Amino acid sequence: MASTFLTLSQPRDAVAAMNFIEELTKNACLVQDQVLEEILKRNANTEYLKQFLNGKLDKESFKEKVPVVDYEDISPFIERIANDSNQSSKSSLTAEPIVELFRSSGTSGGRHKLFPVTNEELNRRCLFNNLSLGVLKTHIHGLDDGKRMVFFSVVHGIKTTSGLIEINALSGIYKDQKSKTHPLNVFNNLTSPDDVISCTDRKQNIYMQLLCGLVQRDQVVSVGAHFPPTLIRAMKFLQKNWEELCSNIRTGLISDWITDPSGRKATSTILSKEMPDLANTIEEIYRGKSWEGIIKKLWPKAKMIQTKVTGSIAQYIPILEFYGGGLPLVSMKYTCSECSIGINLKPLSKPSDILYTLMPNMAYFEFIEIYQQGNTEMSQKVVDLSSLKIGQQYELVVTTSTGLYRYRVGDILMVIGFHNNTPQFRFLQRKNVILSIHFDKTTEEDLFKAIRKAMEILEPLGFSLHDYTSYNETSLKLGHYVLFWELQHAEKIIVELDAFVMEKCCALLEQSLDIMYKKVRNMNDVIGPLEIKVVKQGTFDALMDFYLSQDSSSTQYKTPRTIKSEKALKILNTMVIGSYSSKTIPNI
Repeated sequence: MASTFLTLSQPRDAVAAMNFIEELTKNACLVQDQVLEEILKRNANTEYLKQFLNGKLDKESFKEKVPVVDYEDISPFIERIANDSNQSSKSSLTAEPIVELFRSSGTSGGRHKLFPVTNEELNRRCLFNNLSLGVLKTHIHGLDDGKRMVFFSVVHGIKTTSGLIEINALSGIYKDQKSKTHPLNVFNNLTSPDDVISCTDRKQNIYMQLLCGLVQRDQVVSVGAHFPPTLIRAMKFLQKNWEELCSNIRTGLISDWITDPSGRKATSTILSKEMPDLANTIEEIYRGKSWEGIIKKLWPKAKMIQTKVTGSIAQYIPILEFYGGGLPLVSMKYTCSECSIGINLKPLSKPSDILYTLMPNMAYFEFIEIYQQGNTEMSQKVVDLSSLKIGQQYELVVTTSTGLYRYRVGDILMVIGFHNNTPQFRFLQRKNVILSIHFDKTTEEDLFKAIRKAMEILEPLGFSLHDYTSYNETSLKLGHYVLFWELQHAEKIIVELDAFVMEKCCALLEQSLDIMYKKVRNMNDVIGPLEIKVVKQGTFDALMDFYLSQDSSSTQYKTPRTIKSEKALKILNTMVIGSYSSKTIPNI
């Protein structure tokens, strides 16, 4: 039975999708073995695998001989695939023809990564998306009765020396799935036409997407974006430009500064006549005293806000809830540029309760068990799906049909339970340590938890944290952590802050970091006091603009939690309106 799951046949409706998932998760271990068997059988004679296996195809040889690797270990192969004009290197990792290269956003790890993609992988991601949409339709009824307003943009990609197109994952998947006719296609029924989504001018793109969404406001059943910063930025853009948008709706004419010919034509087709009544209705909403609940007010039939809200991205939950007016925050999928991984089978769960159920036909999955030795996080043995334990943390390792073999994704997961025979996990953080001066090692999750604790001082005073990032200040005699905070206040524009209150925030934040950090801080002349630099509003929009100008994808953009670019650091430092440090040493 389980072998049918390797054919990548697409379920035709939500019921079929749920039945498929049920059978898939019941046979998880068998499916995993067959996935690995198929990958090894097909790719055994590739340059990469042959050096380790010498023709052997069994699981035991694979685990014994093939090393667990990072991107640096396989990047020479991928660079050759991208740059070999003779195309002789395209089969070095996988026997199936490579059709394009997916490019990671570069905002998490500080640089872009490239991953080979095959037609089979595109079909696999199509199946994953369709299964996810089937689950969503099972829990939220009426999604077929309207349209989804999703803020994203599609890029055309860059042709490499070898002739392959280098493109971000969402753009590649969008273009592939738009060519397929399927009732569960996740890109069906969007408010924005293809020519608007493909507009490369970011300001024009977001303006036209908002205009199309407002004109079709009574049809919108879902609002979202791949990551929260894109959706939040759209709401801020709306707040600044609502009068012009309403003017367009009233007159039936799009603004002259929209010059993208294809996007303008597509938008004008939707904005086809004068709509004064609609303009009046929207203006009345805008003139309210608060923007709280603005998404629900503008799109009254919306049933959810769909975006990712797990890990450190949970930082954005308060502002999403502020804009959402009670709409549930739905985080359906756990994916990465390397492959598709898990689906949230309970879409209406609270963000803190979101679990992803691993889909065992997407790749062969292994897990490095993480345990603590004293104050140091250690990696232990590599185990497969059948050996996972509830409550244990693991680093994810994937083997894909596209040429990644025992590849460390860099994500840390915790197994919370099982659905049938398949693990359900919570995404915790990226593995990489983001702050370290001496012996201290502060992870993304460590920093996020400490910041949430420190904000308990400011929240009762009406402040919220719009966004944050950090960097290691090592140019001074005493190196120290520096955090950049963009704060908002419920009633006023922030000009200055109480120094005493901010020093208390610094002290509490330091006290909330791990024991090793506090030990190092208690040493003489090793590490200096943690510093919080408060930046003016709009700073993180400027930071986003910078990274997008460096060829990052606006759709895949995530605020980097540590800054490695000198140019980005300069942007942040020019926006500082106040700098504060802890006046006390944290207790051990």
